[in-house]
Amino acid sequence: MKKLNIDLQKLKNQYNIVGRNEALNTALRIAIQVAPTDLSVLIEGENGVGKEIIPRIIHDFSPCKNKKYLAINCGSIPEGTIDSELFGHEKGAFTNAISEHEGYFGAADGGTLFLDEIGELPLSTQARLLRVLETGEYIRVGSNSIRKTTARIIAATNINIPDAIREGKFRQDLYYRLCRVNISMPPLREREGDAVLIFKKFSLDMAEKYQTGEPIRLTPEAEEVVKSYKWPGNIRQLRNVVEQMSVLSEERSITPDVLAKFGIVPNSDNEMGITITGNRSSESQHDYEKEIKMLAHAVLQLRNEVEELKQKINNGEPSNLPATTVPNIQTPIQQPTISTSEMDFQAAEEVLEDDTLNINDMEKRNIIKSLQRNHYRRKEAADELGISVRTLYRKLKAYGIEE
Repeated sequence: MKKLNIDLQKLKNQYNIVGRNEALNTALRIAIQVAPTDLSVLIEGENGVGKEIIPRIIHDFSPCKNKKYLAINCGSIPEGTIDSELFGHEKGAFTNAISEHEGYFGAADGGTLFLDEIGELPLSTQARLLRVLETGEYIRVGSNSIRKTTARIIAATNINIPDAIREGKFRQDLYYRLCRVNISMPPLREREGDAVLIFKKFSLDMAEKYQTGEPIRLTPEAEEVVKSYKWPGNIRQLRNVVEQMSVLSEERSITPDVLAKFGIVPNSDNEMGITITGNRSSESQHDYEKEIKMLAHAVLQLRNEVEELKQKINNGEPSNLPATTVPNIQTPIQQPTISTSEMDFQAAEEVLEDDTLNINDMEKRNIIKSLQRNHYRRKEAADELGISVRTLYRKLKAYGIEE
């Protein structure tokens, strides 16, 4: 492969990339180097690190730069329709197939097809994708005719593919076929000093976008906080925080106290970058399923202890509790408050008062609250809940939640 001489700073200016991190520079160099080839590329990195800029660069510096570039989020397509969306379908192939559909592989023929969140593809679709990568052939849903495509495939994932392979969720042969060239995008917490530079860039963008006049600026002390903060949501989280402060903060000079109001505090890793006012403090992201199970267990254990105590008193048996702590059966028993994170506290208290604990109702409430906090943007809500967009879509459908 011929080594290309590129001006990295010129490239960054062209694509609005800010940062001096060497791992970022390496990713950009590899993208330019692989662009003239037809090799498939797998981009790995956490949510919000900016993986989507790499396939754009590869396409723009490739021989097919004047052809179509299509970017598809595999996690946002319902499982039942993903084959039709990717490979197309014939008229009458299924209910509501009133006309034929070309599909993304057909539409991107001769150009570039970027498949984001490739780890969310069903195994059956993975098998069909493997055939495209190996032979360039695919078959529309409801058809027997083999079609050809020369679309270049670039994929990205935020999951650990080797772990997914061990769990039987991802095909090993597809992984090796996709990963002919691997590009790793570093998380923001590993890009020392870049967070401050990106903050300044976003503050200028927001001042222009919202016509706020003077852009917000960090004090030296606030810069140290931004540098030390872990930014678990990466560049996407940083952008959201700067946008909120640009619009909501009355102060144009951002101090550590102002940052704290928006959930950015030293040595904190607030997953959401959200400040919750009142008696609810900012919390780190939790495993929601585990949290719900722990809450359910605590309530059930409390209920069992109360019932056991009632039976002992009704049977005239002595209890193991001091006399002063035995409750009057005629008086409602005071239930303890169980703390939760990123969950509606009032809803949790209502659950404690119910005779029946409905875990599904709790999850439904949690999803609705997350959607509301993220202005019904599914991607952001899914990230907050720690689930994929496809899983969120299924839960919305199962619970009958209308946005």
